[in-house]
Amino acid sequence: MDAQTTAILVLLISFLVMILLRFPIAYAVALASMFCLLVQGYPLTTICQQMVKGISSFSLMAVPFFITMGCLMGSGGISQKLIDLANACVGWMTGGMAMVNIVASYFFGGISGSASADTASLGSILIPMMVDQGYDADFSTAVTITSSCEGLLVPPSHNMVIYAMSAGGVSVGSLFLAGYVPGALLAASLMIGSYIISKKRNYPKGEKFSIKNLLKQLSISIWALAAIVIVVVGVVFGWFTATESAAIAVIYSLIVSVFVYRGLTWKGVWQVLEQCVDTLSIVLILISTSSIFGFCLTTLHVPDLAANAIIGITDNPIILALLLNLILLFLGCIMDMAPIILIATPILLPIATSIGISPIQFGIMMILNCGIGLLTPPVGAVLFIGSAVAKIKMEKVVKATLPFYLCMIAVLLLITFVPQISLFLPNLLG
Repeated sequence: MDAQTTAILVLLISFLVMILLRFPIAYAVALASMFCLLVQGYPLTTICQQMVKGISSFSLMAVPFFITMGCLMGSGGISQKLIDLANACVGWMTGGMAMVNIVASYFFGGISGSASADTASLGSILIPMMVDQGYDADFSTAVTITSSCEGLLVPPSHNMVIYAMSAGGVSVGSLFLAGYVPGALLAASLMIGSYIISKKRNYPKGEKFSIKNLLKQLSISIWALAAIVIVVVGVVFGWFTATESAAIAVIYSLIVSVFVYRGLTWKGVWQVLEQCVDTLSIVLILISTSSIFGFCLTTLHVPDLAANAIIGITDNPIILALLLNLILLFLGCIMDMAPIILIATPILLPIATSIGISPIQFGIMMILNCGIGLLTPPVGAVLFIGSAVAKIKMEKVVKATLPFYLCMIAVLLLITFVPQISLFLPNLLG
């Protein structure tokens, strides 16, 4: 066995063993990389150099800004206003509160960019509300956690910024535009599934549709929705970079939360910033340690070896596309989202482009795959949050979520095999 093969086995086997032993993902990535570097004879200073290099990026500065914006908006009284707006739009339908949950997630996801924040914020309001109106608790939780994945696709999503950095040179503005239609398609698919289940179980309708009420709620929520417009329009038209737009959005969110909606006091702002630091520390540690892992993969030529191995199985582009999705779904079951994007992108993106999948389309595929992974045991963070918020067993939530998994897989296949779903808006706006 040559030195390269030994180093690869040390890297991958030690990583998988630590994952199975439930090590924190950042520790698993860092320790596996350290063992690999020692086997190759690199000095340990390489670890520090690669960690610093991994987070020394101007584009990456957008991530903490977007997370801060989401925290400020989420704690500034925005959730209830977006729920009221969603209720005015779709509350009149059969299973109205389920529809409200899904549409509110589309709105809120565009502000927070986080499935976990969506589930924790909207779920704590909507799940008890749905149960009080006669919906089953497990169904309410399943709707909440699956609809939260819309926020990963609807910009501004900090995961899109991480993917753009990992993919090397992919336009953040194009990724933002590419997420709108798939996010809407996912919402429509979940609404269809909810409608069918609501019909079978005789769940109630909401109040009758009123254009007056819709306009009233839209006028109240316009300040929150404008944050999305500032970011996306500014980036797409080149008025400022993703990092600059994120910084502007933070200032705007602070003004709206404190002075317009008055959901936050200045004391509350400091508490929100403390929460942001907790979240940011986790994200940045993951990015820095994943940078070491990526360095090991690159020096050992693992992306080339993996690409040749996968392409060696078949040259059929349809089967290869399905294989890419299966790999990402499997990784989603055992890893968190950011490490998957950082580690898998350099390996799988060349395979995707070789069969005609554009980097932008593949980015949307990857994010949705990772989103489904957030809902699957044993590591699904959003699944655990939903169970904790609803105070019901995870097994019961998983069972109730099965029909919605089918809805999400159907959307994933459409995104995979119909490129224009992702590419229509980026191509339209150049």
